Amino acid sequence: MVRGARPFMEGRMLAQLRRYPCVRKPLSFKPGFPALARRLKGSVVAEVFRIAKRIVVRLQKNDSNDHFLVIEPRMTGLLLVDDPPSREHLRFEFVFESESKGAPQPNVSFWDRRGLGTVTLYSQREFDAFLTSGKLGPDALVISPDDLHKRLQRTARPIKVALLDQKLVAGIGNLYASEILHLCRIHPETEANRVPLRLIKPLVRSIREVLETAIRYEGSTLSDGTYRNVLNQDGGYQNEHRVYQKGGEFCARCRRTRIERIVQAQRSTFFCSQCQKMF
Repeated sequence: MVRGARPFMEGRMLAQLRRYPCVRKPLSFKPGFPALARRLKGSVVAEVFRIAKRIVVRLQKNDSNDHFLVIEPRMTGLLLVDDPPSREHLRFEFVFESESKGAPQPNVSFWDRRGLGTVTLYSQREFDAFLTSGKLGPDALVISPDDLHKRLQRTARPIKVALLDQKLVAGIGNLYASEILHLCRIHPETEANRVPLRLIKPLVRSIREVLETAIRYEGSTLSDGTYRNVLNQDGGYQNEHRVYQKGGEFCARCRRTRIERIVQAQRSTFFCSQCQKMF
């Protein structure tokens, strides 16, 4: 989502942040939307990047200190530059100043079917404090084996549940946790502090492989069609799934055992009992 939105946002001046009328569950804005929109008007988008599962828009205005707009899409939030899946779930829009040269560039909208997303504006000082607050663990793409091992030693929760804890390691979603554990052959019900030290490096490699591949394929669009990329097109990673939503099918690795589905922390988990060992 970040890679797709970046070329449509960076370097452009924000004419206004426009809110769509929506009768659905409202998003959480901090500060409230009128104050947030007022503070951002006339800012230039200096950078769009990702922290864990959050979208960060760094804005500059009149040589003052940077501001950071942090958007947490959660389960159904999308940044879009094309027609949305449904207009009644549009939430707000980045309206940019018109370009003086070349073809006009589209605005960028935020769409959220369930209204679970949050939007928070931070000053530089507040953003720095947020990063060091402990609310987010190390990013999953850069965490070291030693750090992950130390963090897993602190909890006896099932490894699948632990990987979803954003304070432990940030950036792993439910779907990807199942895929990661299948790739490195760890049973999802293994207690986190019992994962053998010899498997920590393979676990870190699996985290990076799954997430980097998912980013390259622009995420997974499942049967409900909720996830879309910024052009309102399907992602492609669902075609690479090893176990997720494949309950009852034969495992593609061993080809002898059917994929099982269980529920952990109220979320679906898929795994192969033959390939994934309990420790």
